[in-house]
Amino acid sequence: MVPAVDQWISTTTGRIAPDPYSWMQAVHWVGGSGLYTPSRQHGPNWGPTTVVIAQEMSALAECRPGVDYLARKLCVSERTVQYHLDMLREAGLLVYRSKGTRAAGRVRLASVYERVIPAQFDEALGIRTVLRDEDGPAYARVPVGIAEQGRALIGKLAKKAARKVRRKRSRTPRAAGLDCTPMQVGTSTVPTAGALSLPSEGKLASGKKVSPTPKQQKPKARKLNKVGRRHQLARELITAVPWLRQAAVARIAWVVRHVADAGWSVLEVRAFLALAETPEVRRPSALLAHRLKGAHQLWTTNAQRTAAVEAWHHAEEQARKARIAAVRTAREETRETLLPKSAVVQRALTAASNAVHDWLSADGEATVHGVEDGIALEDLPRDEVLKHRRDAERDLSLIRAALDCGMSERDARRLYTNRLVDQALRTTLSPAF
Repeated sequence: MVPAVDQWISTTTGRIAPDPYSWMQAVHWVGGSGLYTPSRQHGPNWGPTTVVIAQEMSALAECRPGVDYLARKLCVSERTVQYHLDMLREAGLLVYRSKGTRAAGRVRLASVYERVIPAQFDEALGIRTVLRDEDGPAYARVPVGIAEQGRALIGKLAKKAARKVRRKRSRTPRAAGLDCTPMQVGTSTVPTAGALSLPSEGKLASGKKVSPTPKQQKPKARKLNKVGRRHQLARELITAVPWLRQAAVARIAWVVRHVADAGWSVLEVRAFLALAETPEVRRPSALLAHRLKGAHQLWTTNAQRTAAVEAWHHAEEQARKARIAAVRTAREETRETLLPKSAVVQRALTAASNAVHDWLSADGEATVHGVEDGIALEDLPRDEVLKHRRDAERDLSLIRAALDCGMSERDARRLYTNRLVDQALRTTLSPAF
């Protein structure tokens, strides 16, 4: 077996085949000598398919076969072609002149090979080789003679190289007499299928008769294997964690392989990620790999992970309550800053609010906090309501003062109209002096 480092034209110990015919002799010798054993523990062995692929390559002017081309022509899979090309290289019959590329976004190029006759072939048959140019490379050797004991073997190999090998087609054996359907002439009262026996009524009623076409059972749900569990956890993390939205599922599945194999859930992974603050994310997969490094060795039991998830939920709830309290405090501070600081203006607003209360409740007992107190508004005379609206149109601060003193927005809209209330709510109250 030739190692990978010697499978290049610059490092090979063999010589370039002078013609396809001589190269096919070496191919048949390698296949029949039994000296070569594939390094792969799986996949096909050396056989007729290897020889057929070698024949196709020997017919090429430039030994640059495409894997997809050989697969289409020989009606085999691309993986099969790759397996047999590997065997030809390991046997020392093919070497790279230039290796192809399949990089994404570039033109895919096929590998260029050289057909090589291994040095073991020359030694076994006693073939003498010389270099025409003393300074030339070793692979440029040419044969000049053969030993007497190798002539018979080279003759047999020549006959094999001259024959075209074809792959055997697998055919299922067929029973004799089933190639055609016999024709029946005439009529007969005897059924052709033989005697027909019907089940008894007792068996039909009791349900003991087995149906010739039993119902097919529903396929059982497939259980996720280790790789499937990793991809499932990766998809759940990409959906739940905002800074992982643009990451690839396969890459995240590789990153979380250790925690997925340990049985972690998406909540447990999020709880572990919440132990540290998330910086600016440039490469989500790299940040996730850094944060989860050794996580499966820290939280080794389900109890530890459950306690961590509960603590994370408690911290999230406390943070949510803190945010709500901060928003309420900001609203109160904003409201206080909008109110005037001058004592004169505050006394004027208090007098205005008291006047509004007196207008809305003539007997001094009605209030303006509830919706059910709308009767006090309906009892106001029309002229007085119009007067209040004219005053509010000249000074919108009357509406804001009424709302601050306890009047509901519904009652304010009924008294001052929606247009004036909207204007009062949109404008900001600026200090008078």
